[in-house]
Amino acid sequence: MSGHSKWHNIQKTKGAADAKRSQIFTKIAREMIVAVKTGGSGDPNNNSRLATVIAKAKAANMPNDNIKRTIEKALGSGNSDDYESVTYEGYGPSGVAVIVEALTDNRNRTAPEVRHLLDKFGKGLGATGCVSWSFDQKGVIVIEREDLDEDTVMMDALDAGASDMEAGEEAFEIYTDPADFGAVLEKLEAKGYVFLSAKVEMVPQNYVKLESEEDIKNMEKLIDSLEDNDDVQNVWHNWEQE
Repeated sequence: MSGHSKWHNIQKTKGAADAKRSQIFTKIAREMIVAVKTGGSGDPNNNSRLATVIAKAKAANMPNDNIKRTIEKALGSGNSDDYESVTYEGYGPSGVAVIVEALTDNRNRTAPEVRHLLDKFGKGLGATGCVSWSFDQKGVIVIEREDLDEDTVMMDALDAGASDMEAGEEAFEIYTDPADFGAVLEKLEAKGYVFLSAKVEMVPQNYVKLESEEDIKNMEKLIDSLEDNDDVQNVWHNWEQE
């Protein structure tokens, strides 16, 4: 067993996701466009990065029509969207490690905004590599526990090529090597599993517990503010949430 389950309140998580669904779709669409352009193909069978993003889109319940239109847009000669991937690292309250992954068409806009939020609610922006060494990149597939049998899910996950699984009270978190993520997801989907979340994540090697109410509120504001930023795709951190 590895990792640390953050899926301790499924209904609350679902509610938050529903409220931000339009924003989530917009960000996934941007990621899909970049995947098509960098991979040189709109066919997920020939573009592993695109396959990973499509899996993420399906787990977020993005309609197939939206996925198809986004890929067609990326392939269109008139599409001028030009985004680049940028990663920022820094510290939240009490030294919580924070990694911010962005897709931006203007670094001069994105960097100051990320810096401002880390300064306002945390301990500030750090140098490249200051916290990423304490995270591992893994494919993470989350399945709501409901009435599923733990042993069956474990065997199905391992048979599909997963490296590990963590069973929480409300969900199973299945871990894969990033290169195996798409194949594992496809095999589990074929067995009828439905996913709460499916994406390649930065998984912390250790966690920080915040004790003061002020630190907890500031960490929540930091995460929410970063996620509300249109350029920010993912926010990873090692805060141990109750």
